[in-house]
Amino acid sequence: MSFVIRPSRETDITAITAIYAHAVTHGTASFELDPPADAEMTRRRDDILKGGYPYLVAEREGELLGYAYAGAYRTRPAYRSTVEDSIYVAPSAQGQGIGRALLVALIEQCEALDFRLMVAVIGDEESHGSIGLHRSLGFEPAGILKGIGYKHGRWLSTVLMQRPLGRGMGEPPTRPIPAN
Repeated sequence: MSFVIRPSRETDITAITAIYAHAVTHGTASFELDPPADAEMTRRRDDILKGGYPYLVAEREGELLGYAYAGAYRTRPAYRSTVEDSIYVAPSAQGQGIGRALLVALIEQCEALDFRLMVAVIGDEESHGSIGLHRSLGFEPAGILKGIGYKHGRWLSTVLMQRPLGRGMGEPPTRPIPAN
């Protein structure tokens, strides 16, 4: 059964919140311990969009299957050409290519916006699916932060991966320095 990737809408927030809540409660993709409510997820989405970053959803027949967005890797101006990706897929839609389609679309949109590097901050060395997905789309290992978080009764490491975008580092950035 096919699905569509499209820009997120404000009306998607309840479904986005539910997908994220499951990831927070049961997984290690996020190091948050308590799932945020709709109002906080709305604020976060608004911040991403106001920053000029893409925020996408995957939808099938009105059902939200997953979402992905890119945001600032760090806020210092020298990082302005680097984005960090985030991808969350509903439990019932996992293993159907939703995450791959979202990440491919996110990469394409970030390249069109002239971002030069995408960083994946993967919340557990045991997240083989996420690591494999990123590797299959050209991300390379950049390091592991051992035991950086504690969740679900165990210490978690963070896997860092990176992928050049568009023109990469072959020339200076064209993105303007953000205003304060």
